Amino acid sequence: MARPRQTIVSLEDTPYYHCCSRVVRKAFLCGFDKSTGENFEHRREWVDSRILELATVFAIDICAYAVMSNHLHVVIKVDADKAKKWSDKEVLIQWHKGFKGTLLTHKYLKEEDLNQFELQTVNECITEYRNRLIDISWFMRSLSEPIARMANKEDKCTGRFWEGRFKSQALLDEAAVLACMAYVDLNPVRAQMAATPEKSDYTSIQRRINSAMKGEQPPELLPFVGNERLNMPNGLMFSVKDYIVLVEDTGRIIREDKRGAISSSSQDILNRLNIPAENWLKITTEFGALFKGAVGALPALTEYCEHLERKRRQGAANCQRWLCA
Repeated sequence: MARPRQTIVSLEDTPYYHCCSRVVRKAFLCGFDKSTGENFEHRREWVDSRILELATVFAIDICAYAVMSNHLHVVIKVDADKAKKWSDKEVLIQWHKGFKGTLLTHKYLKEEDLNQFELQTVNECITEYRNRLIDISWFMRSLSEPIARMANKEDKCTGRFWEGRFKSQALLDEAAVLACMAYVDLNPVRAQMAATPEKSDYTSIQRRINSAMKGEQPPELLPFVGNERLNMPNGLMFSVKDYIVLVEDTGRIIREDKRGAISSSSQDILNRLNIPAENWLKITTEFGALFKGAVGALPALTEYCEHLERKRRQGAANCQRWLCA
């Protein structure tokens, strides 16, 4: 049975979440539909650009994403501290980047005179918008609805385009985050849509590789910031070079079905994550099948379930088996 979203999301335990949405009709989200002969490849650009656009609106960073033929994956980090630090005007500016707002919120930004009742109404809007800008459901809704409208218009039909609910998983520790990111980035390789990660169109790994070739990191994605240290900037652990090598090593094994091709730098990452190479390959090829709920080491999973007042630790056996040496 589907759970209410508030019983899945716990920012107290982790800001990282893996979300997946699937189309409900037989028609493809994008790609070539052999049954009808129609090509929907251009819709990938719709999804890709919308994901990156929303990252500039919400206090939510994009860690990884992949746009597939009938579904999409996105790994996100909710930056609640950023939203708390925004001034009232900054909250409204952010909201107006993606939404209309109200007549009063626009008047407030223009510093027009407002009476006491109008100011109270604006303050209520600001509180609501601040909460929505860190709300995963609002993020996914804002991603899915415009795509559905455009697809229905193109298909000349009405009705539901996406499944009723998107799937979301809490990623409770460093190992879960990195494994899920690699799983998402390698989706096109596993599906034989691309031979290598750098040829995987409309994925975060392709963006990271293209930027790395210029000695940069893509500004639209959450950056890799290296090892933990004082005054740690917002970002992902490890270096971007090490992550790219790890994904390419893993993709090569998946594609060629060969063992023992993990490089020394990739093995160093796996050692730090305390994940054996055999487990890593299993996780990055079957993440969605292995983990149906929150993912992480048992202590983190236990705390997560306690905070959400859950009696059972769903998926505890697989977390213990595959995420521990």
